[in-house]
Amino acid sequence: MHVHSSYGTSASAVVPGGATTMSAAAGHGRGDQTRTTPLRVDAQRNLEHVLRAAREVFGELGYGAPMEDVARRARVGVGTVYRRFPSKDVLVRRIAEEETSRLTEQARAALGQEDEPWSALSRFLRTSVASGAGRLLPPQVLRVGVADEAAARVPQQRTQPGAGELRLVPEEPPGLAPQDDAGAAALLQVVGQLVERARAAGELRPDVSVSDVLLVIATAAPSLPDAAQQAAASARLLDILLEGLRSRPS
Repeated sequence: MHVHSSYGTSASAVVPGGATTMSAAAGHGRGDQTRTTPLRVDAQRNLEHVLRAAREVFGELGYGAPMEDVARRARVGVGTVYRRFPSKDVLVRRIAEEETSRLTEQARAALGQEDEPWSALSRFLRTSVASGAGRLLPPQVLRVGVADEAAARVPQQRTQPGAGELRLVPEEPPGLAPQDDAGAAALLQVVGQLVERARAAGELRPDVSVSDVLLVIATAAPSLPDAAQQAAASARLLDILLEGLRSRPS
């Protein structure tokens, strides 16, 4: 039996009942229609494999990992990856956008479902770290500037003199687009609300900024080969970091 390759090689395939269908390259008329649905299913499955592999590879190695590693993890040819994502920047934007959106929704859920400011902030941190999204935070939300720079301040974010403050980068790094900045701004806005509430309640150290909170998410989500070990290490590290964020009675 000849099998149709995902790279478009012409072949015929035997289907149940003895009927033979021609490939898209060789078929005519109704034969082309016969192949349409399977090709769409294959393409969707390949896309899901590539996106899942990209999250894993970038989460383990960072956004500098090559596309070949993504293809290898997805068990597809690198050409298949490039057919869906014409450049690595496009794939990075897709993953970063999805993870930024997921973190934003987690922060909004914490704000809406927790009445106590510290409970809301800690819930957001625990949920985000457990999801592993911190390893995939886009670069523009992890860049820390100096507090006395006037431009691109974090929404609703105030820091004491001399403290570092997270900001969007004025110059867009390669691969970033305006919609990426919009997504990052939404994340910074809602995390800023969590920080402001906890600070106003006297439960968060006054020098803690939004950048500190996001760095906690990125730091407390280590990539370890054993899932149980990774979960235990993340929980332990997050407990320590949360204690460092809390204010102490004078």
